[in-house]
Amino acid sequence: MTFGIVGTNFISDRFISSLPFANAEAVAVYSRKIETGNAFAKKHGIPLVFDDFDAFLCSNAFDAVYVASPNFLHESQSVRALEAGKHVLCEKPATPSLAGYLRVCAVAKAQKRVYMEAMRTVHDSLWARVKESLPRIGRVRSAHLSFCQYSSRYDKHRAGEYTNTFDPSLSNAAMLDVGIYPIEAAVWLFGTPKKVCGSSLFLENGFEGGGEAVLSYGEYNASISYSKVTNALSPSVILGEDGGITVDKVVMPTVARLCLRTGEEFVFEREPSLAPNNMHEEVLDFIRAVDRGELLPTYETTKDALAVCDALRQAAGVRFSSDGEDAEA
Repeated sequence: MTFGIVGTNFISDRFISSLPFANAEAVAVYSRKIETGNAFAKKHGIPLVFDDFDAFLCSNAFDAVYVASPNFLHESQSVRALEAGKHVLCEKPATPSLAGYLRVCAVAKAQKRVYMEAMRTVHDSLWARVKESLPRIGRVRSAHLSFCQYSSRYDKHRAGEYTNTFDPSLSNAAMLDVGIYPIEAAVWLFGTPKKVCGSSLFLENGFEGGGEAVLSYGEYNASISYSKVTNALSPSVILGEDGGITVDKVVMPTVARLCLRTGEEFVFEREPSLAPNNMHEEVLDFIRAVDRGELLPTYETTKDALAVCDALRQAAGVRFSSDGEDAEA
């Protein structure tokens, strides 16, 4: 499959490095600034560069668009790409709000094009082994999923320098940047929660820097921790009546341990690979969806995760200028 890339930040770098392991390639890039696009294209050997989005979408050189722009642009750019006849793989969060996601899904169905959120945990092969192993630990009674990562740009923010990573006007927040990973993993593993509650911490400029959430499933809770201003020191844990599972990392786990009450222990390790990250696994699932004509793969998981984020944002008072009427929906 051939991709046109929207966005030239580090996540696009990582995405492109994964493509050869999914038998895919990037052949075009769009950037608002032609100089930035040219530099990115030169670094990755991309032949086509555009600074006009309409011209980019009119190109017949690629089949699908990977959207990795700031969050507030995800909905509009995904819609325009779908209406131009392109399949769309959109970086997480698919949109900042559930209402926005549903609008894009409606366009995808109308255009008969595949639209999928690039959520690494849902497509990761080691997480799949964890999910398959859940029945072995018996009735789940507790879970804690965590993604706390001190941002590489937080030092600049602390020094008083501007960085878009901590700019809430771009519809950005720790919840939708790092929190969405454990939140969506919980929804994927356990289903739709019956109740959601949580709280957030805010930086001096109003940016949500981290938070805690509890997803209630009736007979057990899944707690979530996320942060862009601290590092985690402990693994994620799922506890059942017959045992438990630990996972070292949420986004790209390398090892998971299944410990049964009988004393038996089983270790799941990531299969050896030359791939630099696990993004090729989401690309492979996206390509399979295109081949099958499955227009909205992982629809329920993405929908429910965004509903959780909406509820948490409303409770914490995390508002974006892009919300518009969605904030009252």
